[in-house]
Parts: sequence; structure tokens; C-alpha cells
Amino acid sequence: MADATAPEPAEAPRRGRWFVALPLLVFAGLAALFFSQLDGSDKSRLPSALIGKPAPAFALPGLEGLQREGQPVPGLSTADLKGRVTVVNVFASWCAPCREEHPLLLELAKTPGVRLVGINYKDQPENARRFLGALGNPYAAVGVDAAGRSAIDWGVYGVPESFVIAPDGTIAYKQVGPISPEALKGPLREAIQRAASKG
Repeated sequence: MADATAPEPAEAPRRGRWFVALPLLVFAGLAALFFSQLDGSDKSRLPSALIGKPAPAFALPGLEGLQREGQPVPGLSTADLKGRVTVVNVFASWCAPCREEHPLLLELAKTPGVRLVGINYKDQPENARRFLGALGNPYAAVGVDAAGRSAIDWGVYGVPESFVIAPDGTIAYKQVGPISPEALKGPLREAIQRAASKG
């Protein structure tokens, strides 16, 4: 009888090890998934429910006193987004990454066939004017979103964000975070080219 029950003590520790190891394996898997979201992958490619859909309806007043090439810069509305490829950049003077991406916006504004416009998000008008006065104004139009309501409609997570709008007024691409040199030469440029082909 002692022989018949002898294997059981060996089985029990093996089963006990699995009960301890299983939660550790599940935890390790979840931790790996979490850290994969924090790695150096491109966070600018966050999905947007608005891709392929018309830009939200909005009408924003201009930034009072802002000029470009000696002319007042107009406000921005949905109607301004049709007829050509438009890049909408959501920015604020208090946003450090906005300052980092600004030289690239000045470069983007020179792209033939592309109109760059801005939505000034939850900013003080004098600060926004000072920001653009110091760094240069790349925008053909700037709409003031003082309360942040339009940004919510656009699904903005935080500034800066940029959207490529096709000539038919649909959102073709969303860039979350500052535009980098790599994005400007890669995905953003490709999105602009695809959007232009829809026109």
C-alpha cells in the first residue's frame, strides 16, 4: 500500500509549481504588452475614428492682430478645408513640443499645392501672437479655439496634433504629437500625396 501511494508526493509539488508559475506567466505577458506600448514605436499613428470621414463642422474666429505678409490672417471654418489639400495643425504658445515642430511647419508651408492652417488651442491671444511673431507664421489661416470645443470635435488628445484634409473635405491622416523630420519626409508627405490624388 505504501508503494501505491508513493508517486503522489512527487506529483503534488509539480502541480503546486504550476499554480505558482501560472499567475507569474500571466503577469509577465501583461507586463510585456504594457511595455510594448511604451517603447519607441510611432505614437503618431494612433487610430482616429475620423479618418475617411468629413472634417467636423466648425467656425472659429481669427486671431486678432495676427498678420502674414502685411495682411490680416483670417479665421477658419469647415468651408476653408475644401478644394485643395489642407494640413490643419492644432497648436498653443504654452506647448513646448509646438515650439520644437515649428521650423518644420515653416518648411511644410512652402509645399506646393498644400495649404497649412492652424487651430490655436486654449491660448491667450497676446501669447499666441507673440509666439508666431517670434518664430514666424506659417499659417494661411488661424482659428481661435479658446474653450477647446472644436479640438474635442476633432478628437484631439493634446497639442500639437495635425490632420491632412483631402480636397473633398475628408480627413486623410492624423499626426499625434509634434511633426518630426522623419514624419515630414515619410508618413505625412505620403498622406499629403494620397490626399492630393483624391482631388
